[in-house]
Amino acid sequence: MATQKATSPVKASTQSFIEIEDIRDDIVLMKDYSAVVVIEVGAVNFWLLSQEEQNSMIYAYAGLLNSLSFPTQILILSKKMDISSYLDYLELKIAKQKQDLIRERLTSYREFIKNIVKKNTVLEKRFFFTVPFSPLEMGVSGVSAKGLNKEYVISRAKTSLYPKRDHLIRLLSKIGLRATVLQKQELTELFYNLYAPTSTGRRIAPVDSYTDVVLTGG
Repeated sequence: MATQKATSPVKASTQSFIEIEDIRDDIVLMKDYSAVVVIEVGAVNFWLLSQEEQNSMIYAYAGLLNSLSFPTQILILSKKMDISSYLDYLELKIAKQKQDLIRERLTSYREFIKNIVKKNTVLEKRFFFTVPFSPLEMGVSGVSAKGLNKEYVISRAKTSLYPKRDHLIRLLSKIGLRATVLQKQELTELFYNLYAPTSTGRRIAPVDSYTDVVLTGG
């Protein structure tokens, strides 16, 4: 009597449990047909500002948040920086440098960077504002996502989110913060690295160049 080999259980792929249904232009559509637009905000070295400038920025930022008439979420991503490629770059410069004084300065600088990394955790931080869209904004038809047309939902999401997005960008620019709306390529890379993290992060080829699906709702 032949014995049947035990088989391991089928493991679900990442696509089976993530909430993203589709990414269209700058709109992230979820499986429940809610949607979101993501705005990345540049950082400011707050501690290099004078006390007066710091207070002014705090009050301006508080005024921005208090003036919003729609919900938003602030997201901060922190990741330990991998500076090995930068150290390799310095090594190459040192090897090619013919002047002794400059070579000594570069060597000293390289050791300085190494010591900083050994004693402190160097983090890369990214800051985001996200503005959500709920299918309930479509009225009774949005109560149940089943049966809704995806193209229609994306169109309604754009109509709702774009004025809010532009308003938020204007408010951020008034307080000296640079805001960038993430498009399909940047959004895909962002979520790809969140679900498949690496020490340095990965860049992917242009999404539209893929002949197979990168992300599907199943």
